[in-house]
Amino acid sequence: MKFIAEINVMPLKALLDPQGKAVTQTLQNTGYKTVSDVRIGKHIHLSLEADSEAQAHEKVSTICKTVLINPIMEGFEYILKTE
Repeated sequence: MKFIAEINVMPLKALLDPQGKAVTQTLQNTGYKTVSDVRIGKHIHLSLEADSEAQAHEKVSTICKTVLINPIMEGFEYILKTE
């Protein structure tokens, strides 16, 4: 079966996000005073094949933990869809 994983990788909430802080400050300085707590991460779209949905979940989770994130600084969540 073919699956599509939509993965969001974000900095852990306990850590400072310098890029998000810079964007927050820029938005506030340009008139968007009500914007706060911007966090910037990355979105990854990947296609994969697996024998079952459970196997696809296992593959995506392993890919995230071993390749796509730094577990010390980032967390992830994903949505899995059939293609």
